[in-house]
Amino acid sequence: MSEAALQLRGACKTFGHVRALQDVNLELHQNEVLALVGDNGAGKSTLVKILSGVEQPDTGEVIVGGEVVRLASPAAAQSLGIATVYQDLALVDPRSVAANIYLGREPRRLGMFVDYPRMYRDAATVLTRLRVDIPTVRAQVRKLSGGQRQAVAIARALARESNIYLFDEPTAALGVEQQANVNQLIEDLKNDGSSIVLISHNLEHVFEVADRIVVMRNGRCVASIAKADTTRHEVVGLITGAIAQAVA
Repeated sequence: MSEAALQLRGACKTFGHVRALQDVNLELHQNEVLALVGDNGAGKSTLVKILSGVEQPDTGEVIVGGEVVRLASPAAAQSLGIATVYQDLALVDPRSVAANIYLGREPRRLGMFVDYPRMYRDAATVLTRLRVDIPTVRAQVRKLSGGQRQAVAIARALARESNIYLFDEPTAALGVEQQANVNQLIEDLKNDGSSIVLISHNLEHVFEVADRIVVMRNGRCVASIAKADTTRHEVVGLITGAIAQAVA
């Protein structure tokens, strides 16, 4: 097994009386696509928020590249090479496509002025890589379709040129062709040496791109299985609790 790019050990997280995560251990290997599946409320999004610095665990530790780290904020995660596409997209509607892609990282000239021509060029290049049809990167995000907005959120993560990507339901608002483009992007990122965590309810998508599948239920990881060693039927059983299996 390859060296771990990212690990979560003994993570617990509560919100009031709700225990979102219970003693969760997760390991993402170098150059791996790890699918995280489970029913609504299983703890998947909470786990990703911890790995992206949005939330901090009550107990447990995060390890990046073999080093224990404290992800106190999204900026801290980004500085360690972790880029995230959130389920709620986290876009700024009145701003342009380009401004959203480079939000907080706008290219500068003379050390102080935003270099808009460069930002527009770079944004267009990223969207071309995604094979996304957006007429102009100057368009306000609020005027885009749901699928186009999803593509902008993915493009923002891609533009960071990170080592680790966390995708929370990246194809939820996309059509068939756009979903295929995202699948190809994930394969390209893996081929370039990146490691990816993918949350998805779409098992067809999961079985197309994942190397390994981790099933969550009631805030726990109940199974970790190589895709080649399982079936859709078994994964559905693990998600619903019809099948019980300890983490490998």
